[in-house]
Amino acid sequence: MAKHATIEGCLTALVTPFRPFRDGKADVDFEALAKLVDWQIEQGVDGIVSVGTTGESATLDVEDHVAVIAATVKAARGRVPVIAGAGGNSTSEALELTRASEAAGADALLHVTPYYNRPSQEGLFRHFEAVARATKLPIILYNVPSRTACDLLTETVARLAAIDNVVGVKDATGNLARGGELIARVGERMVVLSGDDATAFPLYAIGARGVISVVSNVAPRAMSDMWDAVKAGDWARGRQRHYELRVLNQMLFAEPSPAPTKAALALLGRCSVDVRLPLVPATQGLVDQLRTEMRAQGLL
Repeated sequence: MAKHATIEGCLTALVTPFRPFRDGKADVDFEALAKLVDWQIEQGVDGIVSVGTTGESATLDVEDHVAVIAATVKAARGRVPVIAGAGGNSTSEALELTRASEAAGADALLHVTPYYNRPSQEGLFRHFEAVARATKLPIILYNVPSRTACDLLTETVARLAAIDNVVGVKDATGNLARGGELIARVGERMVVLSGDDATAFPLYAIGARGVISVVSNVAPRAMSDMWDAVKAGDWARGRQRHYELRVLNQMLFAEPSPAPTKAALALLGRCSVDVRLPLVPATQGLVDQLRTEMRAQGLL
């Protein structure tokens, strides 16, 4: 259990804030990024995931990707771990991002299954094995079949759990049965994290040790409190938080993420609504719904 003791709780899958479009491109807003990191930590989150899916890893070039990780590490100042999204759809790209993330000062790495290629389970095992051998940093596996067209099966996770620095798995299947299967098989050897806010509290109930959260971008204190309550054995408070955040969670995924999350953060005055193509900003109708719900939750 010791190998993953410091990676648990509410870990925010942080957006990458952009300045408004200029010359056809939205540049990274590093000032807004630093302020977001400070606010997240002040609100009680247990860690920051930099340039994951919510951080628009798929639209950042390698230079921007690594610069955002380095800026996030600098802003965090060691107060919470920074987990760098370092996955790629080829092993060579994943190795490049792994080395660059380590050099940038990341505390751990998040590695998604290689998308589009649809590798076999043996291919997935060898991919992650190669990545693990290339770094001393802890690695969290990331399974999100709805985005990658690739499913990391529990048996393969169990094989990978034997590698010392493979310390966790982010289960974004949205399937509680799958999450329970993972916890039963590998929960004593590695941390299982919910990768889907809607399944966070239910997975806590069967042994998950945290969540990589989109909702905590907008409601960091409430999402952190859900975990803190569960950790303290106050299941009633945790359950209350789960239901309080239910509608906000649905809204943040009503249109392609992270556009709704950036819209909500713009309402809070924390970053612009801008995303990079092929993503587009949230529709005005959804922005109006978000404003109403955030007021109801006391966020505005």
